[in-house]
Amino acid sequence: MANVTLYKQDGSQNGTVELNDAVWAIEPNENVVFDAVVMQRASLRQGTHAVKNRSAVSGGGRKPWRQKGTGRARQGSIRSPQWRGGGIVFGPTPRSYSYKLPKKVRRLAIKSVLSQKVLDSDLVVVDGLSFDAPKTKAFAQVLAGLNVDTKALVVLEEGNEFAALAARNLPNVKVVPAEGINVLDVVNYNKLILTQAALQKIEEVLA
Repeated sequence: MANVTLYKQDGSQNGTVELNDAVWAIEPNENVVFDAVVMQRASLRQGTHAVKNRSAVSGGGRKPWRQKGTGRARQGSIRSPQWRGGGIVFGPTPRSYSYKLPKKVRRLAIKSVLSQKVLDSDLVVVDGLSFDAPKTKAFAQVLAGLNVDTKALVVLEEGNEFAALAARNLPNVKVVPAEGINVLDVVNYNKLILTQAALQKIEEVLA
């Protein structure tokens, strides 16, 4: 098993922690990661686009002229698509863009991005993050002690509310629970910061 340095909250080292190779040491699969990112971005689309078809536009209740005898083409409504101000044909309608990849593919994708963080030395494991109050300044000091000055994804164990609230107002920092870690967030942030409890939870689910 691979080992990474375990840090204390103040930034000092506290030994090492073993990583499960089945989660953190696989060969990253870029194609699967791409598919997972596209899937997540698709599910974020609102899909509220809409146009008015001929039944939705106002007016046009009366036939503009009689069917025969005028020499002009027959018309049933001034709101037909060929008329100015008429309805739109085959325009976008509200829809959901979300879809799902197979479970094995999603698991391979998250393992791939986690393994890539280890390869890039962008994984930081802390033995715990404990705060007496949700103070943003205190969390900023933790990041400074860990030498993290870039976009960071912080993964916490369940119930650590003070840490989550303390990091909420920091720019370039996002906090997610261990159960909510996902491919898109891991890819979007340069550093991945885990508490030891969150690390164990991730390995329980993915190993």
